[in-house]
Amino acid sequence: MEQAELTTEQVLKRDIPWETYMMTKLISGTDLQLLRRYDNRPESFRAQLLDDDGPAYVRVFVTILRDIFKEETVEYVLALIDEMLAANPKRARLFHDKSLANDDPYEPFLRLLWKGNWFIQEKSCKILALIVSARPKTQDGLLSNGEASNSKSKIITCIDDVLKGLVEWLCAQLKKPSHPSRSIPTAISCLSTLLKEPVVRSLFVRLDGVKLLIPLICPASTQQSIQLLYETSLCVWLLSYYEPAIEYLATSRTLPRLVDVVKSSTKEKVVRVVVLTFKNLLSKGAFGAQMVDLGLPQIVQNLKAQAWSDEDLLEALNQLEEGLKDNIKKLSSFDKYKQEVLLGHLDWSPMHKDPAFWRENITNFEENDFQILRVLITILDTSNDPRALAVACFDLSQFIQNHPAGRVIVTDLKTKERVMKLMNHENAEVTKNALLCIQRLFLGAKYASFLQV
Repeated sequence: MEQAELTTEQVLKRDIPWETYMMTKLISGTDLQLLRRYDNRPESFRAQLLDDDGPAYVRVFVTILRDIFKEETVEYVLALIDEMLAANPKRARLFHDKSLANDDPYEPFLRLLWKGNWFIQEKSCKILALIVSARPKTQDGLLSNGEASNSKSKIITCIDDVLKGLVEWLCAQLKKPSHPSRSIPTAISCLSTLLKEPVVRSLFVRLDGVKLLIPLICPASTQQSIQLLYETSLCVWLLSYYEPAIEYLATSRTLPRLVDVVKSSTKEKVVRVVVLTFKNLLSKGAFGAQMVDLGLPQIVQNLKAQAWSDEDLLEALNQLEEGLKDNIKKLSSFDKYKQEVLLGHLDWSPMHKDPAFWRENITNFEENDFQILRVLITILDTSNDPRALAVACFDLSQFIQNHPAGRVIVTDLKTKERVMKLMNHENAEVTKNALLCIQRLFLGAKYASFLQV
């Protein structure tokens, strides 16, 4: 069996020759006693040992990883630590016990990230991320236990190096995975924990890590891919609190990808973290207008109609909806018109019949190869709403009337046949406006100005 396919269970079945290590003075007699008491014992027994003498066991494990380089033994000790932390992640605090003040809890794991097989790398990464996250935070020269720290600068320098090394390794895994299926999920899982810290966000952005996340934001179906999507979205949410990261998110395809995810996902935790990300980004730069462009107001309405059990999600949806409404109010009249057309919710709002609106904004219709005009024509083909059909016909007639080349452009877009079909529509409002559009199309602007609006 390949090393990459090793499991923790298989590794823990090994019989490690601790006596030999003691004879060669790689471990002490006390270390041997502790290991023999811990080795091959039930989890409940081990838990009691860790409760009674946790720091002593941590010291033994770190000593072995520091001084012994035999791969089978390194794997075994990493598996012991991984199992210990999996049962209770709070045990990561044991690595920072004041009795271990002279030991470096990070160095062995940091070194092993770049050496050995995937089993060693994966365990070292997971363990190191937990230990780093559990460290006492320094504040005004005091550690969290209230004791004065005379070596604050040393601690900070050390942890900065550790974080830099760890984030570099995680980015390297996203770029060139060591393991075909587990590297990326492992790296993203660790990042979703570490990016809670501002210093890690800064390191990640400086290492150009944000662009490595974007391809992972896509609709997911399997349990494994849903978890990866959730943790990737969690990373993006954490980065949405950091201005330099926001600048990158604004120039990438992040927002359209998140919209695709939230439209198709039924997993509550995924929807929640994406909605919270939207809420954070809404007030930043051009994100608000882009969200409206992508049809997010309607998507939020659809999401609100679903039966979510998470109250935080429901509250976030309400806040996002209000934020989007405020954003639309701030948009120019043409921006508002554009959102109305893109959402397909055409109604007789005042701007449609305002001659000044058409005069002032007629050249805006040329944006993106006459995108808005093309959407109006698509509405004629696809909408079942008589009001939307009537307004679309009217707006096309206004474009023909106000744009110097309106008649030619609308003709080139094969509009005539679509409008003529609507002249036989059962709704009088639709037939009236379809007739007006056809008249202007045949007569052109010069001769159609007398037609009643």
